[in-house]
Amino acid sequence: MIEAILPPFVVSADTFDDVDPGERILFPEEEAVIGKAVDKRRREFVTGRACARRALELLGRPPAPVLPGPRGEPRWPAGVVGSITHCAGYRGAVLGESARTAAVGIDAEPDEPLPRGVLEAVSLPEERAQIARLLAERPQVRWDRLVFCAKEAVYKAWFPLTGRRLGFEDAHVTVDPAGRFSARLLVGGPAVNGRELRGFSGRWLGERGLLLTAIVVPRLD
Repeated sequence: MIEAILPPFVVSADTFDDVDPGERILFPEEEAVIGKAVDKRRREFVTGRACARRALELLGRPPAPVLPGPRGEPRWPAGVVGSITHCAGYRGAVLGESARTAAVGIDAEPDEPLPRGVLEAVSLPEERAQIARLLAERPQVRWDRLVFCAKEAVYKAWFPLTGRRLGFEDAHVTVDPAGRFSARLLVGGPAVNGRELRGFSGRWLGERGLLLTAIVVPRLD
């Protein structure tokens, strides 16, 4: 499903069903990370890694362990950048060659209202005003959840480029109901393609009770 909002130079693999958590698809290093996890977390991890394996294959790469970094971010084989996401009923991975792709960030969320109090914690006043307007005009989409989903994708694209935390208050997201969004960074960004990155642009999709967001930053020749 996520391929509908991706550029052609990256690959993706996603699923609506979990791999059998007992299936032996993990490398020993991965098993060591997840071996004592509860069933829900194990299902997310195993199916996410299964998607990552399929995406690596689409890139022409051999299977490889994908271990979590210091903030849980997936650490990809040399020459690969990517992102993994999971929520109830969906798992997905998007990968690109680092020679062509500078950063990838994806997220999936249920198309449902955020829990009480969360919106105030993750959004700026200007974003909340936008959300209120969109909910009044187009109530068929949960715009509060979509802004959260976009911010998660922003963070996943940001962190591998910087190694630094990015707070919810550090990016201002603007949503286009036609299927795009932008995020203006309110803090200094990393250098990408020879200049400071001041924001991200991405696409979003709402289908099957899910909201998906994707950011892919190309690396210019």
